[in-house]
Amino acid sequence: MKIVEIREKTIPISSPIRNAYIDFSKMTLSLVAVITDVMRDGKPVVGYGFNSNGRYGQGSLMRERFIPRILAADPATLVNEEGSNLDPHKIWDCMFSNEKPGGHGERSVAIGTMDMAIWDAVAKIENKPLFRLLAERYGNGSVNKNIFVYAAGGYYHPGQNLDALKDEMRSYIDRGYTVVKKKIGGASLDEDLRRIDAVMSVLQDGQRLCVDANGRFDMDTSIAYAKALSQYDLFWYEEPGDPLDFELQSVLRSYYDKPMATGEDLFSMQDARNLIRYGGMRPDRDWLQFDCALSYGLVEYLRTLAMLRQHGWSPARCIPHGGHQMSLNIAAGLGLGGNESYPDLFQPFGGFPDGVEVIDGHVTMPELVGIGFEGKANLYSEMRALSS
Repeated sequence: MKIVEIREKTIPISSPIRNAYIDFSKMTLSLVAVITDVMRDGKPVVGYGFNSNGRYGQGSLMRERFIPRILAADPATLVNEEGSNLDPHKIWDCMFSNEKPGGHGERSVAIGTMDMAIWDAVAKIENKPLFRLLAERYGNGSVNKNIFVYAAGGYYHPGQNLDALKDEMRSYIDRGYTVVKKKIGGASLDEDLRRIDAVMSVLQDGQRLCVDANGRFDMDTSIAYAKALSQYDLFWYEEPGDPLDFELQSVLRSYYDKPMATGEDLFSMQDARNLIRYGGMRPDRDWLQFDCALSYGLVEYLRTLAMLRQHGWSPARCIPHGGHQMSLNIAAGLGLGGNESYPDLFQPFGGFPDGVEVIDGHVTMPELVGIGFEGKANLYSEMRALSS
């Protein structure tokens, strides 16, 4: 058993939208296919992966360092003890060989993307949905197929007025979401409050709003927003300051006693641990958004979950960034609190398998082998083109 080929392609997911920090006019991602020598129905088993939006494609790092390391390794060193499947942990160690600690920037995205494809292949070789494999190996054996999801939108669109913003949010509610998210920090505080009021006007009982500053604010601005946002019953106030400014996050709890969220731009267990140690996050109300596709993959995410348990945090306080099916599988198999969703943006990479509906803010995981990419026709057509 071995990996015979790894292919990578950079794909544009450009859009005219922007958040408080970046626009997406030149955004790309990497799509990866890990081709094995295991045959099913006359075809090789192929695992697929891609990185989340907001970080660009990492093809050069994959081609120069990580793919050659895997293909140069003795295949016997990359499989489990029985020789019956690939071992994601051994493959991860192979990718990370000759890498110094620290500096968890672009390489964490490259490894995380490839790690996703490897886990997809592993679950397919076992002929199981990934969430069931995770529950058996690392959970308590049981799965929760009913996963909370929220609709991420509310970006700053060129020429979008308040009526158009309200129409966007209504469209998410009409599709079954009960929690929606909009961006803040890309306009003045007064304008952002008008945008919040517009969204709140279309929400009914039991429906909530998150706001996300994408790390834009300094201390004074984050506090000013915290005071202004306290008048609302928000689901959370997300990433007010730089993701590595743990002091800002810790100080902010004195000005905002409602739920906050951060972590999507922390790309290692060590950085996640520093947030827990020094960021003042509160396990009774705050949310953690670590995204495995950006942070070295599921192998590292398992380390992060173990660290959280050691510090008294439940996996149920994790709602990952990224809106991809990999995190949905982790949520179902390992008891996370839910997952982000992009109903309209970054297609075909966001969203759910065809036929999966959002009902009362939740989706039910289908019994698809692997991560389940084959159940989303427009996404699988991109993947199949890469591996054919």
